[in-house]
Amino acid sequence: MSGESFEWAIKKDVRNNPIVREVDRERHREMWRSVGFSMFFVVAVLFATWQHFALLQYGYLMGDSQELLEKEERIGRQLRLELEMRRAPQVIEKIATEQLRMVTPGADDAPVIERVVEPAEPPMSVVAQR
Repeated sequence: MSGESFEWAIKKDVRNNPIVREVDRERHREMWRSVGFSMFFVVAVLFATWQHFALLQYGYLMGDSQELLEKEERIGRQLRLELEMRRAPQVIEKIATEQLRMVTPGADDAPVIERVVEPAEPPMSVVAQR
């Protein structure tokens, strides 16, 4: 063996523990600045994404509400049409005679209601007091 190879074979004990590195303030500032910018960017992207999905959700809800409103308006139109059809005198008469088994009154069946006139109050001298 040569002298050089023998020198590398021996383990050298080098202790770097007592070496203290100086804190590079400019590098720390730059790191915190980039972390702050990155956090701001991430928050902005999350906020924009949240706004987008909220808008989509409200759009779907509004579409469902419009469909429900159209359905209710259609039902309302049908009910108003049915009500107007049932208000016709011919329909009322048909229902009364067929379903309710009512009969049309004759000339002799018409009752006469007389108006009852209340008598005048008696004078105070006639009224008994208790």
